[in-house]
Amino acid sequence: MNIQDKITTFIACFSELLSNLSLFSSPCANFSLVPVAVTKNKAKGSQGQFPLTQNVTVVEGGTANLTCRVDQNDNTSLQWSNPAQQTLYFDDKKALRDNRIELVRASWHELSISVSDVSLSDEGQYTCSLFTMPVKTSKAFLTVLGVPEKPQITGFASPVMEGERMQLTCKTSGSKPAADIRWFKNDKEVKDAKYLKEEDANRKTFTVSSTLDFRVDRNDDGAVVSCRVDHESLNSTPQIAKQVLEIHYTPSVKIISSNSWPEEGQSIILTCESKGKPVPEPVLWTKDGGELPDPERMVVNGRDLSISFLNKTDNGTYRCEATNPIGQNSTEYVLIVHDVSNTLLPTTVIPSLTTATVTTTVALTTSTAPSATAISTRDPNGLTGPAVPDHALIGGVVAVVVFVTLCSIILLGRYLARHKGTYLTNEAKGAEDAPDADTAIINAEGSQVNAEEKKEYFI
Repeated sequence: MNIQDKITTFIACFSELLSNLSLFSSPCANFSLVPVAVTKNKAKGSQGQFPLTQNVTVVEGGTANLTCRVDQNDNTSLQWSNPAQQTLYFDDKKALRDNRIELVRASWHELSISVSDVSLSDEGQYTCSLFTMPVKTSKAFLTVLGVPEKPQITGFASPVMEGERMQLTCKTSGSKPAADIRWFKNDKEVKDAKYLKEEDANRKTFTVSSTLDFRVDRNDDGAVVSCRVDHESLNSTPQIAKQVLEIHYTPSVKIISSNSWPEEGQSIILTCESKGKPVPEPVLWTKDGGELPDPERMVVNGRDLSISFLNKTDNGTYRCEATNPIGQNSTEYVLIVHDVSNTLLPTTVIPSLTTATVTTTVALTTSTAPSATAISTRDPNGLTGPAVPDHALIGGVVAVVVFVTLCSIILLGRYLARHKGTYLTNEAKGAEDAPDADTAIINAEGSQVNAEEKKEYFI
């Protein structure tokens, strides 16, 4: 038996003496500070008896359970001692006054104890002893994890101008082992951060920090930068610190037109969309580098420029300018007013028929009489169809007009064909069978009575 085993046995025996136990019924009966020889029988009797333990890991502030088991035990005592070789329990007897240490189970085959509210100082190697001859021991290492403190982000000064560089530092202390730090921007991990680990004053825990260095732009405005601390003591629930970025930048400008094909007489609205931080002031509209020439038709309402009754003089370049305390920006829109795209009806001539009534009179005292002929006159009227937006209606009207015109022409042709003839004076009628002029006059007298009643009509 070596010196350490003798001391351990002595402490156990002393504890039994305090408890008024009989040394003759315990392993202390065989205890001696002077080495003694062990007989083969007792050695053989102790074969197969060996304590079994397991290493334990616990989070600082938690509870550690230490268990020592013996598969074959001939009523031999078990003992737990701390890293300072202080006996905690000898069988079911408590040897160290520490309210955090309690007995869980005590039997010939098992001795289990618990240590609550574990601190970093409790970490170390614990020993389970089986008091055979010689004493057999088993070591169990208690590992205490240091929980990292909630991280903090420093280095942000609001606001930051677009294009500037930003350095953010995330720091946490008290971790054991050293914690891991990761950066995220809008839930997307950011690499290339600088990592630094330092040992704390207690020489047990660590302070870790990570620095993220990047150049900001307008897309970073409102972005959430988060620092995440991962550690085995956090049970897969990392600690996170967040910082919302505020970036100031010059306005961006865009013009949107309400009419993609403006024509004369129509209206148009030009909208100036501007985005910046701080919010841009009211926009400024100009035309061809100067003021708007016709304020009555060109009305500015907020960011909108409305132009009514467009004409060719409105053609030109319109500029929208937006300004904020960071700077200004502008964009242009070229307006081209197109001619009105009319759909004209074909010109259709509708004939107007005029009729004349002719009366033939025979004078007895004259040898000749005037002859009249029926005159037919056409007075064409040109009709120009108005511009109608409905092409189906226009086609229908044209078809009806053409149909009516054709019918009128056909009826007029048939009428003229029926009334076609030769019209003669009375003298001419009497001279058809007369050999000379005197006979013709005499022959014509027979028809003088009814001469006034003969009328010809021409339509």
